[in-house]
Amino acid sequence: MAEPLRISSRQNPRVKDAIRLRDSRERQRTGRFIIDGAREIVRALKCGIRPAEAFVCEELITSAEAREAATTIQSTRAEVFEVSAEVHSKLAFGDREDGLIVIAEHPQRGLGNLKLPLKPLIAVLEGIEKPGNLGAILRSADAAGVDAVISADGRTDLYNPNTIRASLGTVFRENVCEATTEETISRLRELGLPILAARPDATELYSAANFKEGAAIVLGGEAQGLSDAWRAVDITPVRLPMHGVADSLNVSTTAAVLFYEALRQRGLSEQ
Repeated sequence: MAEPLRISSRQNPRVKDAIRLRDSRERQRTGRFIIDGAREIVRALKCGIRPAEAFVCEELITSAEAREAATTIQSTRAEVFEVSAEVHSKLAFGDREDGLIVIAEHPQRGLGNLKLPLKPLIAVLEGIEKPGNLGAILRSADAAGVDAVISADGRTDLYNPNTIRASLGTVFRENVCEATTEETISRLRELGLPILAARPDATELYSAANFKEGAAIVLGGEAQGLSDAWRAVDITPVRLPMHGVADSLNVSTTAAVLFYEALRQRGLSEQ
């Protein structure tokens, strides 16, 4: 591998290009996104995310996870730049000091790429607006053994830096994809899965639903909830009981409750 180029100026064009990837329009325009945090970088590379560039600050690479990430990057085709601590602080998101920033190519993952077992449990997230909520739901889905997550008509993209961070890198798993609501409903019907839509106005409690034969759990955005596309006769609305003055929970909390109820019913809680 060629000797890495050294960047010591925060005004370097490469640095400026990387920083622009904090903006969703720039991510969409370039087909690239930015990853910082050693844990997230390691998980991204293990899940087949292709790094295009890497910014490395050797003096900050002190943890075992950061060293693993640096070693893994060296085995890829990414163009590597050595940067000063000052440049790293400009690139890093929040208080991250792992010494590594990666620019990656947006993976092409759609409904056709999902590999599903028999009787799968699928989470559908329609119109989620807040990256932190999206990331938290992805983290819960990963922990509860959800087989696939579909972001339908999402109002924030999967590779928003806040989503990546809140998900602890689980957003990079190959069972996570984006699609339209129309495409998603069509695919779920092809699979013949029960479709359970979380709605505050539902009459059926979530605990009465049957998750044992596989199901799609559908959750809506924070402000408007689910669209009317999910009010079809073959879609069952379910709700969580609310005993206080609030009429609903945060969508990430609702997701976690539903995912773990499905896990309990499917007998996987001891694994």
